[in-house]
Amino acid sequence: MLELAARLRGLPRSQLASALESREFDAAGVRDLFDLAEALLTPDSIQHALSRLDRRHLATLAAALQVTSEHGDTTATAVQAELVRLGASAELSSAAERLLRDLADVLLVVPSGERVHVPHAVATRLGVLMGRDLPDAAELAAPAPPVLVGVDEVDRSLLERRAAEAAYATVAATAELLAEIGSQPARELAKGGLALPDSKRLAEASGIALESLPRLFHRADEAGLVVRDGAFWLESELGASWTQQSPARRWRVLAECWRDRIPAPLRDLVARRSETLTATDLRDDVRWFYPAGGRWVEDGLDRLVGEAEALGLAVAGEPVESGRLVLAGEIDRAARRLAVHFPAQVDKVYLQHDLTIVSPGPLEPALDARLRGVADVEGRDLASTYRVNAASVNRGLAAGESAESILEFLRGLSLTGIPQPLAYLIGEAAARFGSVRVAAADEADAPARAAIRSDDEQLIRTLAVDQSLAAVGLRQAGPHRLLSRFPPEVVFWALSDARYPVAAEDAKGDIIRLHRHRVVTAPPLPQKTDPIGALLDRVLERGEDGATEQAWLARQLEAAARSKETLTVTVRMPGGQTADYLLAPASVANGRLRARDRKADIERTLPLSAIAAVSPAPSSV
Repeated sequence: MLELAARLRGLPRSQLASALESREFDAAGVRDLFDLAEALLTPDSIQHALSRLDRRHLATLAAALQVTSEHGDTTATAVQAELVRLGASAELSSAAERLLRDLADVLLVVPSGERVHVPHAVATRLGVLMGRDLPDAAELAAPAPPVLVGVDEVDRSLLERRAAEAAYATVAATAELLAEIGSQPARELAKGGLALPDSKRLAEASGIALESLPRLFHRADEAGLVVRDGAFWLESELGASWTQQSPARRWRVLAECWRDRIPAPLRDLVARRSETLTATDLRDDVRWFYPAGGRWVEDGLDRLVGEAEALGLAVAGEPVESGRLVLAGEIDRAARRLAVHFPAQVDKVYLQHDLTIVSPGPLEPALDARLRGVADVEGRDLASTYRVNAASVNRGLAAGESAESILEFLRGLSLTGIPQPLAYLIGEAAARFGSVRVAAADEADAPARAAIRSDDEQLIRTLAVDQSLAAVGLRQAGPHRLLSRFPPEVVFWALSDARYPVAAEDAKGDIIRLHRHRVVTAPPLPQKTDPIGALLDRVLERGEDGATEQAWLARQLEAAARSKETLTVTVRMPGGQTADYLLAPASVANGRLRARDRKADIERTLPLSAIAAVSPAPSSV
């Protein structure tokens, strides 16, 4: 531990911070560099660091351990010779010095001049793993076994088309999910997960099986396309912007989110994967390359393979070219490659006499969004079908459209003109629009919050007994008036969903436009704290130089006493000379060291002020 503490002390702050960020350790109770060294040498911290090492670094560390177990601290040259003896390839053995530097950067070995020290705790933990979960040193150092590469008769263009189909289907399903959740939020259960009625509604709207909805929804959540607001999920501002983009740009957002959540070592490995690895199966390759990986490798693989299929980055569990491009960071290039096989967008539709609208391909996002405002989606596929009815026209009128604006929009969109039945329906719906009005109730009507009025007494009586409106609790307050304890917006949309020609009005009786499509701003990300920076501020705090050196010396001796280590202690003699003693510290108190002299086999007590330096005892002791 003394060597590691000294190493921590000698590193520049930036280099030390970088090393600590690569490690996992318990910072609670760390007050100085000795506490930090102890935290880094706990079994859990070492296990975490070892699990992130690939096979080459593990082989190098194992070779260093072999040499140090026989000769004490080692050198890069000795480690290289040991790798050669173990049968390592020339590529691996020649990289020994660089690999040892990598291990020093993550504080698993301690360099001192030309020599390299493997801390006892690291050696112990690696020894346990190699006897149980890891191959031995020779197997770690051995080259990858040869791979039998058969002739690939698969037409790669077929694989790319299949990948593009999967990618487009995911993008389209996500867009339908956002459209549905934008029109009606989804409720989150107190125990977690979406309410079943909302799950069924969203699955049907997205055109997927109910059991596939959680993964689709989770993907949208991770990408920030939906946001939870209290007990409900709504479309986010990012989601609203996303739906107006091209399919390729939509896919890019999802692919980038997928990539960012895969551990960097796996991204790098798969991006440069070649036949020099161990098998034709990706999972076997990764497990061979990270033999100590454990849970983090399995979790990363599950995400890498499972989600990749849906995004067109893999076919039958194996990455395709678009997947490798995304993992290599070339997401735009991957998007262009897949978009070649995406169906072309259209800007014209067929209006039919049965009040249906048929789009011969995916409609451009802006046109699709406006068309959905005045028509219901009936069929979702490459050729989508919409239907216009009185309720959908009323919905558009309530959002600010007019009969003239709707007809003008459809005329510019249609390849077949405006059929007479459609023009008649729109005109009739516009004439009836507002025959039922919803407004805020008067204070005298409390506890009612919304009031409904109509000049048609029969219509008021119909509303009062309509069972589909029972949820808003309408009660009659006159021949032309109904009251509800719910807000005007809730009552308005309940009447609209029940297909009544309803309009919202203000206190003056003027019609106001309500927008059901509500988006929310994603909450700002909490400001990231820098725990490593705060830790270093604490442990690197300096006082007077002399006091600091005295405290450092005391801490070295205290640490050696706790770990029962023997040290070489250099003592200043009265004549100005120095003498070295092999001492096993027992305690440090009141500025004095009490220790056992290993050579003389007597107990010595020395003032700390007389001690010039301490260092680990020779390995032969």
